[in-house]
Amino acid sequence: MPSVQCRNCGLVVQVPPGGRRLCGCGAWLSGEGDTVGLAPAAEPVLAGAGESWPKIEGDLSAIERLNSGYKRLIREMSKVIVGQQQVLEELLIAIFARGHCLLVGVPGLAKTLMIRTLADSMTLSFNRVQFTPDLMPSDITGTELLQEDKATGQRMFKFLHGPIFANVVLADEINRTPPKTQAALLEAMQERQVTIGGNRHRLPDPFFVLATQNPIEQEGTYPLPEAQQDRFMFNIQVNYPDEDEEFKIVEQTTSTHTPQLDRVLSATDIQEMQDIVRNVPVAPYVIRYAMKFTRLTRKNAGVDVPQFVKDYVTWGAGPRASQYLVLGAKARAVLHGRYYVSTEDIRAVAAPVLRHRIITNFNAEAEGIKPDDIVKRLADLIPRDPAEKVG
Repeated sequence: MPSVQCRNCGLVVQVPPGGRRLCGCGAWLSGEGDTVGLAPAAEPVLAGAGESWPKIEGDLSAIERLNSGYKRLIREMSKVIVGQQQVLEELLIAIFARGHCLLVGVPGLAKTLMIRTLADSMTLSFNRVQFTPDLMPSDITGTELLQEDKATGQRMFKFLHGPIFANVVLADEINRTPPKTQAALLEAMQERQVTIGGNRHRLPDPFFVLATQNPIEQEGTYPLPEAQQDRFMFNIQVNYPDEDEEFKIVEQTTSTHTPQLDRVLSATDIQEMQDIVRNVPVAPYVIRYAMKFTRLTRKNAGVDVPQFVKDYVTWGAGPRASQYLVLGAKARAVLHGRYYVSTEDIRAVAAPVLRHRIITNFNAEAEGIKPDDIVKRLADLIPRDPAEKVG
């Protein structure tokens, strides 16, 4: 990927050929052509007619464009998906924050359709992997095949790409495959690469793993280990639709009408949006507010830990939860048209970030206390004003 030097601040940024990236000083850098190197330095370039993501002057204008792209994406997805607005928002927050999602819900709630519609609304490649007990790691990552060159008679290994090599990968019913196959996703999700035969193969950018899981049927399943669940930024609960939404679902899906989706965002657009999210400033108090959510879930962290955490929690959330709380809050802020992060943004993403990172004990199970209940009580407990004290 070409490296381009900003003339405003001198920062060196990697820019995809023909694409743009946002510099830390707020200027857009262009990667026109196939040149690689630092000279000549790039300047912000105005877009020509018909381009979907023109040059933006200033951070506030960038936020307005991102908010406009978000609304267009929601509008397109609403042609197929009825309701589930919170689920759609959480999905897009994770994507713009470069995270992965685990969707949990009973069968028939359009989890798979939702992910497919998301990919169809953007100019991204999409692959679906149906996880089964006999699925092998090479079925996901790819494998090396021995081939013979007919002209020279020489034999060599050629890497055959697996379905993981796509922008959006749907891991359908991920808890139906053994742990060794589930672990094949670990390197891909964290490092965005796979290693086969000692060779590293980079995955396309952007790259998202969106997995689904059925919470009610546990026979013949392999529950995800906590270490792998921690790789997912969000655990999104997909609930039943209300009566009016279910009426629209039945009416829409039992007719001959087939919605036509327009592709509103490209891969370059999404990368630029992700850069905007990373550049959103966060006040120190908001960062400490997010840290309190995670630190108060650790029952041995100190004297400030509330009693209900000591009674109901076995293991609390780690530092990665704090990172995802801040990143999710940044993405939510810009999607709502703001260039600052508030404690309200932290509270909005607290449940999907923490619900799979808080391990409750037998006492909680006996009393029907779920991780979401712990998060809600923490949200009521932690002060929003810096002058207040905990509890």
